[in-house]
Amino acid sequence: MNELIQAITEWSQQHLGLPGETLGKLALSVLVWLVYLLARLLAGSLLHRRVEDVTRRYLIGKSLQYLLGFALVVAILVIWFGSLTGWAAYLGIVSAGLAIALQDPVTNLAGWLFLTFRKPFTVGDRIQIGEHRGDVIDLRLFQFSLMEIGNWVHAEQSTGRIIHIPNGWVFKQSTANYTRGFNFIWNEIPVTVTFESDWEQAKALLLAIAGKHALLKTQEARDQVRQAARSYMIYFQHLTPIVWTSVIDYGVTLTLRYICEPRRRRSSEEVIWEEILRSFARRNDIDFAYPTTRFYDNAREGKPGAPAAAAEDRP
Repeated sequence: MNELIQAITEWSQQHLGLPGETLGKLALSVLVWLVYLLARLLAGSLLHRRVEDVTRRYLIGKSLQYLLGFALVVAILVIWFGSLTGWAAYLGIVSAGLAIALQDPVTNLAGWLFLTFRKPFTVGDRIQIGEHRGDVIDLRLFQFSLMEIGNWVHAEQSTGRIIHIPNGWVFKQSTANYTRGFNFIWNEIPVTVTFESDWEQAKALLLAIAGKHALLKTQEARDQVRQAARSYMIYFQHLTPIVWTSVIDYGVTLTLRYICEPRRRRSSEEVIWEEILRSFARRNDIDFAYPTTRFYDNAREGKPGAPAAAAEDRP
């Protein structure tokens, strides 16, 4: 064995110009790297066997990858530069130059530290950063990934595209989190009925439908508000469904406002709209309004006490 090592050392010195010490460091570095790969494979295999929850398995796997990667870097540095105190000063000088030459990667690395410790969002959250919206599916040293929602797909459904965003964006773009703090969003469904419809009955129907098909219990929402109020100044006066009344050119608009889970916005709208269509179809005194052109004779169709109608009755 010693003769083989000696032969390899002599060959590298003659043909590659590598001294024996450098060759030994290379061999030791390769060995450490192989141990790192083996440790990653074993850890991944154990996780898939022992941990069934996908989210928990992902988080544990990411933590182990970072830990093993850090151990690999430290081991390589010790092999090539000796003790930790020896290469710490060297790294300080090199890092100063790298911070200027590699400004964007350094910013992304700082963004990763911000995301790791401050946690404005984590894997599994639904967020919007800049113009991009989606569910966070991965978080790495220099970028995080979103499963895109919205864009050309309505009601914030998934498009199927994965967007990779640099971590440095957290310092440059505003970030909205759908699920952190208050885990619900407000959704509104505008329903417009004609002026001739019994809008008060229509409003009562909408309230009853919202209460019947509410996908979220009021007490659950109150508990979420109380929990979020510990970290944020969050206060909602109404958590139950409510209907607001307004008037537009061609009818009375009744806006149904309710809270729902961010990922169930479209399904909740579908359930409520189907019940609205069935309920209005059974009523002869309620009809939907839509943009139309109409000629209105106030003297003949208006109220008896209106000025135009009263003028017609004058001698």
